[in-house]
Amino acid sequence: MAEHEPPLSCDCFVSLPPGSQDDHVIFGKNSDRPRDEVQEVLYYPATSHPSGTMLECTYIQIPQAEYTHAVVLSRPSWLWGAEMGANDKGVCIGNEAVWTREAIDPGEALLGMDLVRLGLERADSAWGAVSVITGLLEQHGQGGPCREDPAPFSYHNSFLLVDRNEAWVLETAGKLWVAQKVTEGVKNISNALTIGTDISAEHPELRSVAQAQGWWSGEGEFCFNEVFKSENPPARMELAKKRYSGGTQLLQQHDGSVTAEVMMSILRDKPSGICMDSGGFRTTGSMVSILPRDPSLPCIHFLTATPDPSRSVFKPFIFSESVTPVSRVISPQYGPDDPVRKQPRFQSQVDRRHDLYKAHEGALQTMETNPDAGNALTETLRMLEGQCLTDISALLSGEIPADEELGDLFFDCVDTELKFYQ
Repeated sequence: MAEHEPPLSCDCFVSLPPGSQDDHVIFGKNSDRPRDEVQEVLYYPATSHPSGTMLECTYIQIPQAEYTHAVVLSRPSWLWGAEMGANDKGVCIGNEAVWTREAIDPGEALLGMDLVRLGLERADSAWGAVSVITGLLEQHGQGGPCREDPAPFSYHNSFLLVDRNEAWVLETAGKLWVAQKVTEGVKNISNALTIGTDISAEHPELRSVAQAQGWWSGEGEFCFNEVFKSENPPARMELAKKRYSGGTQLLQQHDGSVTAEVMMSILRDKPSGICMDSGGFRTTGSMVSILPRDPSLPCIHFLTATPDPSRSVFKPFIFSESVTPVSRVISPQYGPDDPVRKQPRFQSQVDRRHDLYKAHEGALQTMETNPDAGNALTETLRMLEGQCLTDISALLSGEIPADEELGDLFFDCVDTELKFYQ
């Protein structure tokens, strides 16, 4: 792989009872992207759409669904989709770059990040999201530049899709796919194919294509990751394998006691490379979700909206009837003048930094030039996060009532964080 290309990066995690300490499903993801890329956090309410409406995704238009669920998204601010997010039905999705034997279509289609958002907007369960994504793959394919840069760079995708009851790993190769159901314990994915012979669902032509291409004899057990693994994998794939095994070890160390706090500590782990900071790339956004098995309890989603989780605050978001929009984590809009929209694309750069990103950037500089002040700031921010975690725990255990102000939680935490930076 050429040095200018993005690394094989990102890590997704899930813990289902009995892997979790409580009767909760815990989801986590680090999004590792080009160092200067800005991630914003956006909320979109549930919406009904007129029949025949077309939807503008990052590169292509597709027919809009008649109804879309409310979603909260952490997304690179130049595109339409998302690296990770959740909907008001308790579904969370994150995606990963993967390379396989199947050729990458050079044309523009749906990005894996578009598929994340579409799955969240259109499905009310993890399996429903698998069905939505695989259906869209069949109709529209996947492809197009995956970063804001004129140098072409595309990949196929794997996904971790989670709800209150189960998780699904979905791995794709062009329009082909395979899925594995996970109902208990801990599981992680990185940037390599992980599904072997334990297949719960698959594209109807998966095996016949593999046979026709001479990748599989048709005899014996069918092992997806062996049959479809890339013959010429990018050099950094070995790093991805190490991160995958490192993530598995960290999860297994906490098997039976995983909480949101434990998941945050895994996402902050630098020795494993899961909290990434390497050359032109780093962890640019992070997310942890608590999905209680009890449907009467709210799901809680923690998002950073800033890079490097080891120096960021996880702030809680809860879906409610009245969610306060948080303009301070939304990037500037450039409309038709945006370099993403003009042909040829990506010929210039614009400033996509939102208010929280800029304030956090200044704080990181303080941490580097004045370690004592930086440590004090980090400690203060950890106290803020710890208080949020304590309050959320009390909410989920019934010690404090769920009230009308839940929709303001994320707004209030961003506001408080900004005050600490000033």
